[in-house]
Amino acid sequence: TRNGACCIRIGGANRGNDFFRRVESDRRLNREGKQMAQTTTTLPDGYQLYFEMDLQKDRKLALRVNGLALLLAAVLLVLGLLWHSWREWMNTDHFFLRSIVLIVGMIGYLFLHEWVHGIFMKHFSGVKAQYGFTGLYAYAGSGAYFNRKQYIIIAMAPVVIWGVVLLACMLAVPATWFWVVYLIQIGNLSGAAGDFYVAWNMQKMPEEILIQDSGVSMRVYAREPKP
Repeated sequence: TRNGACCIRIGGANRGNDFFRRVESDRRLNREGKQMAQTTTTLPDGYQLYFEMDLQKDRKLALRVNGLALLLAAVLLVLGLLWHSWREWMNTDHFFLRSIVLIVGMIGYLFLHEWVHGIFMKHFSGVKAQYGFTGLYAYAGSGAYFNRKQYIIIAMAPVVIWGVVLLACMLAVPATWFWVVYLIQIGNLSGAAGDFYVAWNMQKMPEEILIQDSGVSMRVYAREPKP
């Protein structure tokens, strides 16, 4: 009986050791997977192109994103009219000056938006972002590969940061200047329709994906399925 009990205890210990070895192995593989899905300037082994997004080539996608932008702009315009009368914008007091500030502000915002994208790209990769202008829009791009979490932060950073700044300005300026700031805010939120679309789709994808964004197109890479 004592020998039998001893055998049972030894067998249980062996099974326990096997269990803990499997747990440790799973943890090690998980750590390796997470390390692989970090920012890098070289595509790691075992990854292949999953899909590519290019609004200049994909007309259907461009129409969806632009449709979303127009819808957001319309909703925000209605909300603005419920907040402040349009007559405040039409007030002749400093109307010319306010118009100039609005135009300069809208143009300046386009570049500040991309600048924030680039700041976060460099923060995560250590590689300076590349900026450019296609003739239709400004862009920030990078040759680095970002993991899912990093890329969602990169995509959403400008609209969040400038949204808070513009909201503070909206609350601080006189009523006659409200629409100057609010129209820029509409441009901020509706112009980020592509960023919203990308972030929404990225959060539904596997955690280990890697994303490369050249500024004019985006490529998503996933691990090759094991044979």
